[in-house]
Amino acid sequence: MAYSDFKSIEQIEELFDVTIHSSHPLFRAVVPASPSVQLTEVLAENIPLALNINTEKARSEMIIAPLLIEVRKLVERQIGLFSGIIEFNVDPQRNLNGFCDFLLSASPDQVFLTEPVACIVEAKNENIKSAYPQCVATMIGAQLFNERRGNAIETILGVITTGSNWKFLTLQGQTIAIDFDEYLISEPGKILGIFVEQLRPLLQRIPI
Repeated sequence: MAYSDFKSIEQIEELFDVTIHSSHPLFRAVVPASPSVQLTEVLAENIPLALNINTEKARSEMIIAPLLIEVRKLVERQIGLFSGIIEFNVDPQRNLNGFCDFLLSASPDQVFLTEPVACIVEAKNENIKSAYPQCVATMIGAQLFNERRGNAIETILGVITTGSNWKFLTLQGQTIAIDFDEYLISEPGKILGIFVEQLRPLLQRIPI
C-alpha cells in the first residue's frame, strides 16, 4: 500500500489520529503575486493546448510544472522542486511510502530532498475530492520526515490540482484544514501568492 492507495478521509483519521475539517477560507486575504511576463506567455500558449489534449501528463507538464517553477523564481530559487519522486518512503509499515507528483523543499538543494514543506498532487480524472486521501497521507509523510530529522517546520502545505483548478490544505500538528475556496489557473497570481506566503516564514531561516 502507498500514498495513492488511501481511499477515504475516515481511513486517514483512524490510522493517524488526525482531525480534518473544511469550514472556512484559509487564504482569502492573501495578496496575489504578479506572474512574470514569461509565465503569462507560457500559460496563454499552454492552457488551451493542455485542456484540449486533456491528459494528466499534458496538464502536469504544460500547466502545473511551469507554475511551480515560477514559485521557485519568486522565492529567489531558495526552495527545492522535486517531480516524480517514486521513493518517498517515510514509514512503509504505516503505508507512508511511494510516488509523489511534486514536492517543494525549504532548501535549495536539488540533489537531496531534505525539508519537504509542500506536497502537490495531481487529481486523477479531474476529481479533486477523490485526491484528498492521497494528498493528506503525503502531507503526514512529509511532517513525519521532518520530525525525524529535527526540522522545525510548523506547517505542511498540501495542494490538489487538475491544472485548471487548485485546492489548498494545511497540516499543523494533528489538524488538517481544507481551504473552503478553490482557485482557477485563469488567476495565477492568487495561486502564486498562496505559495509565497506559506514559504516566506521558512525562507527567513535561509540567507538569500
